[in-house]
Amino acid sequence: MPGTRKRRRKTVVRVPRDTTTLVEYDRADCPEGLATRRQLRERELRPGGQTPVAVLCCRVCANRPQWSCRHPTRGFLLRVDLAKPKRIPSLAQEWALDRAMAARSTCPQSKRRYWFCLPLRTQGSCDPCARGLRAQLRHLRHSCGHPGTPAGRVTPPDSRVGRRRQAQPPR
Repeated sequence: MPGTRKRRRKTVVRVPRDTTTLVEYDRADCPEGLATRRQLRERELRPGGQTPVAVLCCRVCANRPQWSCRHPTRGFLLRVDLAKPKRIPSLAQEWALDRAMAARSTCPQSKRRYWFCLPLRTQGSCDPCARGLRAQLRHLRHSCGHPGTPAGRVTPPDSRVGRRRQAQPPR
């Protein structure tokens, strides 16, 4: 049996709270007019190039008032008055994105469109075509040439399928 590997302890960089460059607020003490990126997104705003004004401490550091928060769960606070409205894509941009997603979810061999992105870099096709089951899919084609469902798409799986039990006949 190979020897166990010793884990190195991460060195914690602790900076006193009074020497930090940004003001730190606890979650309950956050003033009005400041919001995180997620809160801006809920209001349909974007940061607009502004830098963070303050730091929202995590729950662990709220109990340690002498040290500044260095955890990845901290949030940077931005000013709401400097935030700009979200940019709305044009119809041409939406059309280009739809075409790009269609190219990622369509099998090049069977021309079948799935509801998820296919592994085109590694396999080059969908799973049935990669396994050689393409001949079995021919009976699923409609008379108009579309595979599977009428729009040529494979529908997402139903979460309820297979959960119901069939009623047992009385003996």
